[in-house]
Amino acid sequence: MAKVRIGMIGAGNIANTHIKNYMNIADAEVVAICDINPERLKMTAKEFGIEKTFNSADEMLANVELDAADVCVWNCNHAECTIKALEAGLHVLCEKPMAYNTEQAIKMKEVADKMGKLLMIGFTMRFSDECRIAKDFIENNYMGDIYYSKANYIRRHGAPGGWFSNKKLSGGGPVIDLGVHVIDLTRYLMGSPKPVSVYAATFDKLKNRPNLKTDVAWKPLDAKDDDIYDVEDLATALIRYDNGAVTHLETSYSINGEPTGKNELFGTKGGMVMNGSDIKLYTEMNGFMVDVDPETDNYKNGNSQYFSEMSHFVDCVKNGTPCIASADDGIIVMKILDAIYESARTGHEVIIN
Repeated sequence: MAKVRIGMIGAGNIANTHIKNYMNIADAEVVAICDINPERLKMTAKEFGIEKTFNSADEMLANVELDAADVCVWNCNHAECTIKALEAGLHVLCEKPMAYNTEQAIKMKEVADKMGKLLMIGFTMRFSDECRIAKDFIENNYMGDIYYSKANYIRRHGAPGGWFSNKKLSGGGPVIDLGVHVIDLTRYLMGSPKPVSVYAATFDKLKNRPNLKTDVAWKPLDAKDDDIYDVEDLATALIRYDNGAVTHLETSYSINGEPTGKNELFGTKGGMVMNGSDIKLYTEMNGFMVDVDPETDNYKNGNSQYFSEMSHFVDCVKNGTPCIASADDGIIVMKILDAIYESARTGHEVIIN
């Protein structure tokens, strides 16, 4: 194929981000877009010059010749839209989380396998420069056996509202929205071990704090002050893996504490802290404890992680390149997310099969 012809399912905030990056990829072309919100559909199509617009995925899939679909809809509709696109013979990139629950995620992969099509999951942090730098050190054995990690994604006042805070549409709050990113990132860097159990707690003490005078850092375009808020505002979990490694998760929309996106890995030969774009290695050298600050300017490719993610998807579709964010990974992370919510609900450890 000369260019990978992509149909966007969804025209919201994250879809806009995906489209912007597809436009900078020579082998990709967004030829159609659909959304159930006609105003949002018209606005996004006009902004990016997408001529073929539809009010449903069914209409678009029936009327446009495509190679791939990019699913950027509410979490509750990930499975339905992905399965429709797969059954139409398309490769699919589905935003994280893979689905609303594990059962849906497994069904999605079954359909992808049956149709012989790629199903990639939008674990965008895998495509960051920081992740590539960390993986470079790990693969060159500067860390040794990584046996513990801390996965943190904390917002101090960051409940976005809109569908994100409506459990019926989202499936949950910071766990399924933010925690999914750092759970996947730490697991990926630890060598993708199999999770065996989770012990977790969630809280809804502060909720979205609508009376605060400070602005929420980010909101979807359709967020309103009176949006439903029925998800957790804070969660903590201990995730155990089959190789004995453990990850401690902390994630929040709202907390009286410092916001952070810091992730830490601890190995037998070294430890690593990833704090935004900063990376530090803690290790031993010549009998001394030393801190190493990698000079990363010449390593970085200068592109956003979304550009790298979209480029990888297009490369996989066009050239058959092995996907590094597979449906299998999506299912495993969904099992962890489900276990976190179940453990928080019951107050007991949940075993993952």
